[in-house]
Parts: sequence; C-alpha cells; structure tokens
Amino acid sequence: MPSTRHSIKHSPFFIAGLMFCGFQTSQLQAAESHYPVHVQSCDRVVTFDQAPQAAVPNDSNLTEMMLALRLQDHMVGYTGVSGWKTLDPTLREGIGELPELSPKYPTKEVLLGADADFYFAGWNYGMKVGGGVTPDTLAPLGIKVYELSESCIHIMDKPKVSMDDMYNDLLNLGRIFNVEERANNLVEGYKKELESFQANLAPLTQAISVFVYDSGEEQPFTAGQHAMPTALIEAAGGKNIVDDVRKSWTQIGWESVIDRAPEVIVIVNYGQVTAQQKIEFLRSNPAFSDIPAIKNNRFVVLEYVEATPDPRNIEAIKRLAKAFRTE
Repeated sequence: MPSTRHSIKHSPFFIAGLMFCGFQTSQLQAAESHYPVHVQSCDRVVTFDQAPQAAVPNDSNLTEMMLALRLQDHMVGYTGVSGWKTLDPTLREGIGELPELSPKYPTKEVLLGADADFYFAGWNYGMKVGGGVTPDTLAPLGIKVYELSESCIHIMDKPKVSMDDMYNDLLNLGRIFNVEERANNLVEGYKKELESFQANLAPLTQAISVFVYDSGEEQPFTAGQHAMPTALIEAAGGKNIVDDVRKSWTQIGWESVIDRAPEVIVIVNYGQVTAQQKIEFLRSNPAFSDIPAIKNNRFVVLEYVEATPDPRNIEAIKRLAKAFRTE
C-alpha cells in the first residue's frame, strides 16, 4: 500500500501545524536557504531542491549510514537485507517499525509503491549496470538517486578505495538532508578516533599480507583494490594480496591465493554459509595446507556491515590491527 508519509509532510495543513506548534520562522527560512544543493554522485551531479521525505536505502550498511545521521523520519523503509543475511539487532533497533520493502534488490514498482522520492544505493548494492533500477530509470518517476562512493568503480574510473569513500557518503547525505553539522561532527569524530588509535599502535616491521575470503569454493570471491576491506586492511597495517586487481569485489583463482601466501585471512560473515564453515573449508583442503594463514590458524572474522562502507569500519580496523599484531 502506498505510503502517506510523503504527501502528509507536503500538505499545507502539516506546515501550518508546525508553525502553530512553535516551529520558528527562522528555522524554515534556514532550511529554504540551504537549497538547492548540488551533490556529486559518481559521474553525475544531482540537485536537491528540498530534503527527501520518503527515502529508501538498500542494504544494511547504507541503511546504517542513514541511521547514524538520525534520518529515520525521512525514511519510508529499506530494502535488500533479509534476502542475503539476517537482520542485525542494532539495525533492527535503529529502524524501529520501518518496513523492509524488498528482501533483495527492489523493482521500480516496489519503490513507486512506497511513494519513494529518494533511493540510496550503489552499483551491486541495489543497482546493476543495465538493470531495471538505475538513476536513469528512476529519474522519470521523480526518484532521485545517490550512489555509494565505493561502488562508482563499476561505471567510471576512480582512485583506490580509502576511508574517504565512507566519509564522503556521510557528508553528502548531510548536505542532501540539511544535517551538515551533524554529518561533519560524526566524520570528524571518526577521523579523530582513528588517528588516535593509529598513533598508539605498535609499529610492524613490514605490512602483514592479507587475503579476504567472502565466499565461493571453486573460485574465491574476494576484495580487490576498490573494495572497502583494502582500505581497512591498510589502515590496520596490512596489505591486501590482491590490491593490484583494479576491481571492487571480484573472483580470482585459488592458485593466486596459494602463490601469494597470505599471513592472515579475513572471513566476511553473512549468508547461509557461516564464518566457521568457511574456515573449515579452507582448513580441510590439502591444497591450502601450506598457506601461512591456514598453517598458523590466523583468521579474522568481519561481519558484512564491517567489511562494507559503514560507520562500523572504525571498529573493524581496530580488530584487524590487533589481529595483525598477534601471532
């Protein structure tokens, strides 16, 4: 059933009610003077004449970005979580009664049915190149799209992934929803927390070699140069063994993993195959027995939201750094 949230917030009776309840004229004027806002989204510039009132983020990490900025009142739901993974308790608490509109990638009809005016997604995070839901297909429907920065590599060239990708998304969301001060404070807090942590880290004689194992038995699905774990690993003092692969999440051959002999393996935990099952698969294959990480039982488990652009990236870096310094 179509949501009424968008239409109510735009009705003259709603505005009049706010004014009657003491909503200051100066606050309305400040909101109006903030717009229009022009935001860079991958290779596009998106213009917002007002804050979206019926936003839909896709995936748990993008939803958590919006929750970190306390934007629940601007959302009508979320998509793309339960079809891939269980709903994290923290995320469940944050979204309250907001519904999951689609367990996997939404269709245009799903977004229209929710009366959405904004879709926060990424390439392979709710949209596919040439798919039915893209900025181009949603524009005629009045649904503006902001794309996850990390994912832009799928449609354009961009620098190697870094923590700035996650910071950039939070700052841009702050501009889009007119909560810039909130976003700036959040990002500055993350930066200071990370800088302070890194300043007190014991130095390593050389970077620890790391392999990220997401899934796959015949061929491993892993993080290349443009996937978030590369930035997390480097911030913790390591080096992704496939950071020369100019892709985001991608498949490689097991031969490359064996040849590059990672000292630590990061397991991404989500889906029906548990982290422990992934570890047991690696341990049980005789071909992998000489890989140092497997021989020395050096595994680190990151939850999906920690391994993708998300406010929890800072905690993920801390756990990686500790593991890299523990034999």
